Amino acid sequence: MWDPAVYRRFGAERSRPFVDLTARIDAVRPRAVVDLGCGPGELTLTLAERWPEARVTGVDSSAEMIDKAVGHGGPAWFQLGDVREWKPGPDVDVLITNATLQWVDGHRELLARWATELPPGAWLAMQVPGNFDAPSHRLLRQVAARFDVAHVTREAPVDDPAGYADLLMAAGAQVDAWETTYLHLLPVADEEHPVLRWMEGTALRPVKAALGENAWQDFRADLGRELAAAYPVAHGHVAFPFRRIFVVARTAL
Repeated sequence: MWDPAVYRRFGAERSRPFVDLTARIDAVRPRAVVDLGCGPGELTLTLAERWPEARVTGVDSSAEMIDKAVGHGGPAWFQLGDVREWKPGPDVDVLITNATLQWVDGHRELLARWATELPPGAWLAMQVPGNFDAPSHRLLRQVAARFDVAHVTREAPVDDPAGYADLLMAAGAQVDAWETTYLHLLPVADEEHPVLRWMEGTALRPVKAALGENAWQDFRADLGRELAAAYPVAHGHVAFPFRRIFVVARTAL
């Protein structure tokens, strides 16, 4: 279960890749814009502000996230749905999926299919985290192995920019692909390590679901100690490098 409040910790840091991704979309007057994996919806609403004449729709598999998104009001539609089953309508000129496809097995096949199903000249923009070899995730897998839940963690579920570019060019699209490593300076607000608090919103969800409450608290404490050693505090902050992978493609005219 996704918790919108936990996910929205460090909201400014989490929203920046979305802003950087959508800034590279040159659509002028799209008919329909879809945000797959829209989460709590605030970023989807910025798309409606940018393209006020478009029909903007946010789709997410979490009922909790959709409830939060609908509660904002505003000029966008939100609906519950599975990214794997979604298919573009004939007027979807912009498709965005931000920090979602890393959770979807077989997402390369989805990208290739969307690139052929979208209308001519449509824009397909995606961003996924590329930090699965970072200390945070290596430590997560190590601690998970000690608690016999390594099967719910993931080694490397995403490709590099060149791999995604090759995939979409093979589908006939023009591609702009790149990666960025953000240096998040996370403030230390209490005794809990901020990288642990960050990971609770995303990467730790499957682990928490697999453990009972007592085991989860023990796991959390063990991982927190490991993270504190890997990401030391300096000047009241923790430096947390975070690599992300971006692709903006335009389908053949």
